Amino acid sequence: MRVTLEEGVPRLRRSPPPRPREDTAVLVDIELAALCRSDLKEVAGSRHGPSQFGHELVGTIRESTVPALAEGTRVVLDPNVVVGRGTGFADHMWAAGPADLLRQALQPVPHGPAARRLVFAEPIACAQHCLSAVKRQVGDLQGAHLMVLGAGTAGLLIAALAARAGAQVSVHNRSRARMDEARKTDLLDVPWLLFGEPTAGRADVVVVATSFVLPAGLDEALRLVAPGGLVLLYGGTAPGDRHPGLDCDLDHVRRTGTVAACTWQGHLLRVAGSYGTTPQDFASAIGDLTDIAAPLRAEALVADEVDLPGLLGLLRTPDALGPGKIVVHPEPS
Repeated sequence: MRVTLEEGVPRLRRSPPPRPREDTAVLVDIELAALCRSDLKEVAGSRHGPSQFGHELVGTIRESTVPALAEGTRVVLDPNVVVGRGTGFADHMWAAGPADLLRQALQPVPHGPAARRLVFAEPIACAQHCLSAVKRQVGDLQGAHLMVLGAGTAGLLIAALAARAGAQVSVHNRSRARMDEARKTDLLDVPWLLFGEPTAGRADVVVVATSFVLPAGLDEALRLVAPGGLVLLYGGTAPGDRHPGLDCDLDHVRRTGTVAACTWQGHLLRVAGSYGTTPQDFASAIGDLTDIAAPLRAEALVADEVDLPGLLGLLRTPDALGPGKIVVHPEPS
């Protein structure tokens, strides 16, 4: 059974996934998957770039023609490595392509930790990539004043990792209801503020981790950042996105991970972007999740659990989704 995205329409298929024609292929038994906001954007047709539908997953290799990916290996997926694959919203998933790319795409993880934790490997890798972009501009985060806009999964993971790195972190959100739900997870102990609320000072770094980089969120980031500071774009952008009075192409900056020197209301500042991941980001993420002494308890962000038919219902009524992460069981729970 699998939930596929066909011409933008989610469908429940009860047939097994077709085996790829390539000789070099791997069959993965899916243990657990998770619904990403980018999956919802793909269904809505508002996400730009190649499809990554059903990319947050934990599974075990059942069949393999790749020596480095032996049967029985537990894996997570790096969707930024381009291989042919099916959806992770399934009981089984085939992946095919050159052996070296399959080895990069299917990252081994230990068998001990719970799948509810390991399914966060990909979003944490993205958060690590974001903070690496910040560090390239400001250096060590120890003592840096960093504000995260957006109390969704991405924003909370970025904030948690920044706090672990020694930054002074606060989380800001437009909706009080979502902020209150995020606080209940007890993932991090930081100040929580609504957009527009006064702060004790301005930030060295403001990370825009809202689902999309919209004018209201960017205005808030520009209000909060100190002169000479950094605004890091993490949320979604579209080709040609710009902001009145800010002389840079927002989508180009985000997708290329570059930095633009800008002037805003007479002050100099930098605007940088974060997009995708690297193998080093995945290694860091897996280390965060499996650290025996102080693992990142990302599973605290799980808000609900569904099976594949239940996922199909959610994809058809995305406005009903609340905050937190939805995990998907390939078999009825």
